[in-house]
Amino acid sequence: MSIATLVVDDEPIARHAIVRLLRDDPDIVVVGECGDGATAATAIRNRSPDLVFLDIQMPAMTGLDVVAEIGAERMPATVFVTAYEQYAVRAFEANAVDYLVKPFSRERFAATLRRAKARLSAADRDTARILHALEALRRREQYIERIPVRAEDRVVFVDVGEIVWIKANRNLVELHLAGRVHELRETMTALAARLDPRQFARIHRSAIINVRRVKHIHPWFNGHHVVTMDTGQQLRMSRYQHEAFLRLATLQTGDAPA
Repeated sequence: MSIATLVVDDEPIARHAIVRLLRDDPDIVVVGECGDGATAATAIRNRSPDLVFLDIQMPAMTGLDVVAEIGAERMPATVFVTAYEQYAVRAFEANAVDYLVKPFSRERFAATLRRAKARLSAADRDTARILHALEALRRREQYIERIPVRAEDRVVFVDVGEIVWIKANRNLVELHLAGRVHELRETMTALAARLDPRQFARIHRSAIINVRRVKHIHPWFNGHHVVTMDTGQQLRMSRYQHEAFLRLATLQTGDAPA
């Protein structure tokens, strides 16, 4: 994890001391130093740092003024640096990760940096979860809900929920419903990519099942299993489809996540 960090302090000695401590950490990349609030606000906008060490007592524009200028909700993770303990409350009101009271020890600085990393790591995980959910939603919207098939002299639309299982037959697939079968000129691989994997599982190179239509599964021999559908149809599951078996086993025991 590379953490772009900005250091803001109007005292050069204090600023350089923070930079020196930061450079001992391989995860930190110091992207700039600022000696006043106005420059700091510009740097935050232009460089978008992940973390800011921000002095509170600065002439003309204080650290808290910088927060007001940027907006607390748009500020990077911030560690306030102050010579006065009473500023701690105002620092946390500004949603700070932590605050350092000058002079601070190397140990205190290390603890603050660990806290900042933890905050950023949690934010990264939250962002990753959000992006994953959005991608899953995007994919879900692409999954088909109805399949047009030719039946004699017309085209009918089959709801995917009616499909019990699907069988590969060369360059065709057979859609097995309760009481009838439709043929579709499409490969198994191409059709599988258009089906919601939460609802359909490939249990064999020539068979896909609707997991919501499974009645029960039981072991067979040599690592194989037999899946019984709610229509009574029994299908052999390849021993190589272990992931599909685990999904089905979870569904059958009622432990599937909501």
